[in-house]
Amino acid sequence: MTFNSLSFALFLPIFLLLYYTVYTRSNLRDRLLLVGSYLFYMSWYWQYAGLIVISTLVDYIVGKKLSNHEGRTARRLLVTVSLVTNLGILAVFKYYNFFIDSTKGVYALLGFDIPDIYHQLLLPVGISFYTFQTLSYTLDVYRKKIPAENSLTKFAVFVAFFPQLVAGPIVRAKDFLPQINRPTIILSENVERGFSLILIGLFKKIVIADMLAYLIVDSVFASPEGHSSWDLLLALYAYSFQIYCDFSGYSDIAIGLALLLGFKLPMNFNRPYVAQNPSEFWRRWHISLSTWLRDYLYISLGGNRRGEWLTLRNLMLTMLLGGLWHGAAWNFVLWGGFHGLILVIFRRVTSESVFNVKMVLKVFIHFHLVVFSWLLFRVTGMDNFMEYISGLAALSGGSDASLLVYVILSLAIAIHLIPKVLVVRFSSKYFERSSLLLKSAIYCGFILLFIGASVGAPTFIYFQF
Repeated sequence: MTFNSLSFALFLPIFLLLYYTVYTRSNLRDRLLLVGSYLFYMSWYWQYAGLIVISTLVDYIVGKKLSNHEGRTARRLLVTVSLVTNLGILAVFKYYNFFIDSTKGVYALLGFDIPDIYHQLLLPVGISFYTFQTLSYTLDVYRKKIPAENSLTKFAVFVAFFPQLVAGPIVRAKDFLPQINRPTIILSENVERGFSLILIGLFKKIVIADMLAYLIVDSVFASPEGHSSWDLLLALYAYSFQIYCDFSGYSDIAIGLALLLGFKLPMNFNRPYVAQNPSEFWRRWHISLSTWLRDYLYISLGGNRRGEWLTLRNLMLTMLLGGLWHGAAWNFVLWGGFHGLILVIFRRVTSESVFNVKMVLKVFIHFHLVVFSWLLFRVTGMDNFMEYISGLAALSGGSDASLLVYVILSLAIAIHLIPKVLVVRFSSKYFERSSLLLKSAIYCGFILLFIGASVGAPTFIYFQF
C-alpha cells in the first residue's frame, strides 16, 4: 500500500472517518493510530512488523530503565543494548550481503575463494527510517534531553506513525511525543493545508517524477552506450529533478496526512538546488536526515571542536556513513564520499578568490556538482557509471528526447524555484474564499484522479532505503 495506490485511496477515508469520531478521546485515538499504522505497514510483508515491535519494546524498556539509573556504567550498558539491537537488525537485513560480497572480492584478489553464505531475506520497507527514529529517542533520553515516555502505546505510535513510517521525515521524540501527550485539535485550516500538500505531493510524484522516469531516465540509464552525450546529460538533469520531486513529493504527502490527523511534522525540503555551497544544500535537502547525522554522528565524533583537520575528518566520515545509510552498495558509499569531499573543499577554499563569485554563479557551480553526484546515486554499478561517463565524454550530438521531456523538466524547475510565499499568496487570493466543503470536494476529486492515473506506476524511490 503506497500513497499513490488505489488501496491507500480506500484505506485513508475509512481511517479518517473512524479517527474523527474518536480523536477527542486520547486512549481510543492512540489505539486506532497504532492499529492503522501497523495495518499500513503490514500491507507490504506482514511478517516484518515483528521487527518494529522488537525495536519499539527494546527502546521503550531501555528508556524506562535509563530514567531509573544514574550510574554511568549502567546507563552506557543500557544505551549499548539499544544500539546493538537496532543497528544489529539493520546490519543483518540491509548490509549483511553487501559485507559478504565485499569480503569475497578482497579474498578473490588474494587468490582465495570463500563459499556463498548470502541470505535471501527481503529488505524491510522503511527500516533505515524507523531505526534512526527510535534510536534518536534512546540517545536523547540517555543524554537527558527528554524524559522517558511512560505510555507504551504512545511510544509505539511514535515509532510506527504511518504517514512518515516508510520514508520520513525522520521525526524526533522531542517533537512528536509532546503532541501525542496532549489533546488533539483538528483545525479546518490545517485540514485544508493537509489536503493541499497531499495534492502537491501526488502531482510531483505522478506528473513529474514518474513521467521523467518513463520518458527518458530509465531507458538512458539502462543502456547509456546507445544514447548521445546530449541525451545522457539531459537524462542526468531529469533524474536530478525526478528524485527531488519523488522524495519531496512523499514528504509533502506525509506532512499533509499528519495535518489531517492533528499532528505537525518537520519540513524536509527547502528548494535545495538553489544552495550556494554543500553546507547550505544539506540544510535544504532531506533536512531530517542531515540534522540527525549532524546531531548524533558528526557531533559525537567531535564535530568542529578538535581542530580543523579533525573537523574535516568528521565531515568525511559522516558523509560516507550517510551514503551507506542510503544503500548497501559501493556507489552509495562513493556518493557519500563525493559529498564529503566537496564539503571539505568548500570549507577549505571558500575564502579563496576563485570562489568569491556572484550568487548565481555559486548556485550554478554547486548545482552541477550535485547533479554529478546523482550519477553515482542512480547507476546500478561501477560498469554502468563508466559507460555513462564515457558517453558524456564522447560529446556526441543529436537527441531522441521528445518535446514532452523538456516541458515536464521545465515545469519541475519552475516548481522548485517558486518561493512558497508566492504559492501561499496565490492560494489565499484565489482559493481560500471558497467554502471548506467545496475545497474538500475539489481536493478529493483531484487526489482520486491522480491516484487512479498512477495505477502500475513505480513506487517512491526512497522506499528502497
